This record gives sequence, structure tokens and C-alpha cells, in this order.
Amino acid sequence: MFRSRAKDEKAPADKAGMTDSKQPRDPQAPKGRPTPKRSEAQTQRRSVANTPVTRKDAAKRQRDERRSQMERQRQALAGGDERYLPARDKGPVRKFARAWVDSRFNVAEFFLPFAVVILILSVVRVPALQSIALLLWLIVIVLIVLDSVVSGFRLKKRLAERFPDQNTKSAVAYALMRSLQMRRLRLPKPQVKRGERP
Repeated sequence: MFRSRAKDEKAPADKAGMTDSKQPRDPQAPKGRPTPKRSEAQTQRRSVANTPVTRKDAAKRQRDERRSQMERQRQALAGGDERYLPARDKGPVRKFARAWVDSRFNVAEFFLPFAVVILILSVVRVPALQSIALLLWLIVIVLIVLDSVVSGFRLKKRLAERFPDQNTKSAVAYALMRSLQMRRLRLPKPQVKRGERP
């Protein structure tokens, strides 16, 4: 009742200023912060423009980015472009191991055709053919193991000569896994012809 009028008028004005932030600011009033540099303002505008509005937009953008990355990776696997290859195929050691395997004949790459023939022979109800099929299984497996062991030793020796300071243990396993695939199905695609020195 005996309060001053100035305090009563000032209090609601302060509360209104704090709660009503949507009201336009007077151009003459101070901002309360320094003016940003032009480069900062431009990056803020770009980030606001690039920021997806909803989760649906963000998921769509992420899907598109993943799709384009997979397409680049697929083209790299077909063409041998080192920049976009998967991590397991990158590096000069892996490239040399691939070229070494692709430049020679491997018994393991013919495993699938052999397996189909042997399965057909084992299905036939003739005991002589079934025993031949069993013997062929044994021969093919022994040949693959021997060829893989010899190839592993030779490749390890070549890698040690070519890359003395680098770890080449995983490259030998990588090359042996590649030798199990048929040549035309290998990814990245072979870059050397058979008989050509890598």
C-alpha cells in the first residue's frame, strides 16, 4: 500500500522482458554479444542449411551417403582404385600379395569345379564310381594343402625381400584366402595376367 510506484512499474517490465523473448528487439538496444566475423557467420549459416529438419531427413541423408560410399567401394573393387578400397585390401603389401596370387595357377581355385564333379560321382549308385569319388576328394584336398603350404612359404620369402620393414604375416593368409576363389570371381579384380611377374 505504501510502496513506491516506480518499483511496481519496473518489476512487471523486467518479468515481461525475460518471458517474452519473441518480441522484436529495438534496433538501438545493445545486443549483449560481440558481432561474429564473416567467416563464422557463413559457417553457421551453412551448418543451419545442411542440418536436417527431422529424423526422417537425417536417416535419408545417412542412407544416401552410405549408398554413395558403397558405390565408390564397388567401383574401386572392380578397377583397383586404392583410395576407396576396404581396409582389408589397402596398402602396398596387400596389393603385391594379390598380384602374386593372380599371376600364377593355384590348385585351390579349381576346388569348386572339382567339388561339383566329385559330388555328382558320389551321388551315382555305382560302387566303383563312389570309391573313385572318395579317392578324388582325398587327392584334391592333399593337393590344395600342399600347394597352399608351398605358396605360403614362397610368398613369405618374396614379401620379406620386397617389404623388409613391414609386418607381412597377415598378407600371406590374405593371399591364401584369395587363392581359394576362382580367378574371375576375385575382388578386387586381378590387375596382372597369368605368368606376369608382379
